[in-house]
Amino acid sequence: MTPRDLDAPLAARPSYLCGLIGTGISKSLTPPLHEAEGRAQDVGYVYRILDLDTLGTGVEGLPQLLDAAKLLGFNGLNITHPCKQAIIPLLDDLSDDARRLGAVNTVHIDGGRLIGHNTDWSGFARNMDEGLEGAPMNRVVQLGAGGAGAAVAYAALTRGVGHFTIIDADATRSKDLRDSLAEQFPDRDIESGDLSAVPAAVGAAQGLIHATPIGMAAHPGMALDAALLRPDLWVADVVYRPAETELLRRAREIGTQTLSGIGMTIGQAVDSFRIFTGLEPDAHRMREHMGLLLQAEDAAALAGA
Repeated sequence: MTPRDLDAPLAARPSYLCGLIGTGISKSLTPPLHEAEGRAQDVGYVYRILDLDTLGTGVEGLPQLLDAAKLLGFNGLNITHPCKQAIIPLLDDLSDDARRLGAVNTVHIDGGRLIGHNTDWSGFARNMDEGLEGAPMNRVVQLGAGGAGAAVAYAALTRGVGHFTIIDADATRSKDLRDSLAEQFPDRDIESGDLSAVPAAVGAAQGLIHATPIGMAAHPGMALDAALLRPDLWVADVVYRPAETELLRRAREIGTQTLSGIGMTIGQAVDSFRIFTGLEPDAHRMREHMGLLLQAEDAAALAGA
């Protein structure tokens, strides 16, 4: 499919209806990011927020939401916390990546069938390629083993990390992720632990990946003691709002190489847009538009201060 000329009748141009399911997502920048790329592609593109908090439901409401999306002709849905794993039993099929990761952040609705994909991992992998080129990858520690954590851990291992340590407040969850990844990457040294393992693991690491909600506007702070940061320890965050979390700010102040979550967010959006529409998105254009959205958000915050 190719973008249509703007002079073509509106009804003759393809149109797409997509959405985002999760909690606390009313202010997500995903809708304007997708809709701007739709306009640039000369197609109709509407992206709706389906906030479980606003709808007064939890993950138990997913079956009804998916039925409604099919009935209303949605082309696709992005999925975020706390639904990335809960949605899997409700789907008709999974991509190989989603099946390996046990987490879904993108659902393509095709002929009434719900097909789950994971573009979190590919978004983070692209972010690593662009922002950490040449960084040492032999020993890396990751904080967080949830749905996003599984995706970024998989991405890191595909990018050649040799010794990988996964740490989570829930030791069982970190061990389960460790066991899953060890099956897929039998030639790597993969360990797991709880929060007591953070000082030793970070002290021995060349890189740190942060994959917990801590640092988001609604969850300020840091997931580890800032004294553990070092100039020779690169730090990557999955949080993108704020663009510079306290973790990244403290790391940057001591000269550490940092990687913000903005690149991952853009990367997963690029891949989701492609899945939903069959069109090839312009990643550079989407990055520029995300920058504009974040600038506008910062300006509005300052005006309201």
